[in-house]
Amino acid sequence: MDFMCDSLWDGRRYRLLNIIDDYNREILTVETDTSLPAMRVIRVLERLIEYRGLPEMIRVDNGPEFISERLDLWCKDKKIQLVFIQPGKPMQNGFIERFNGNLRRELLNAYIFKTIGEVRSMTEKWVDDYNNHRPHDSLNDKTPHDVYLQSISKS
Repeated sequence: MDFMCDSLWDGRRYRLLNIIDDYNREILTVETDTSLPAMRVIRVLERLIEYRGLPEMIRVDNGPEFISERLDLWCKDKKIQLVFIQPGKPMQNGFIERFNGNLRRELLNAYIFKTIGEVRSMTEKWVDDYNNHRPHDSLNDKTPHDVYLQSISKS
């Protein structure tokens, strides 16, 4: 998981909470709003658990939402290991950092957004393309969704 920040045309700032699956590089969600406190992060994770199940671990940086007592207690209650990267070492969470760079170049820097709704709509389309239509070299030229389907068929 990681956060990104950007601003709308009128200067209002917004944040994106990006969550990807390290195994297949699938984007699980991009939550976008003007504020994403720890309780909102937990609600997003609860929603993901409903359709993907519990992860064994979540890797994060040392941002205030991630070091909150609420998130720590929630993870302990769910028996999820919360793994923090070392400060100043973003490559310890390299998959999400690479994803953030792609999202920044291909979407956030490519368009001017007037509303949060526009950001959400365009992000949803971009995520669908990324997960379902783009083969990845690191996945033997399969899409993240194809790799996910293979993994559940083996279960």
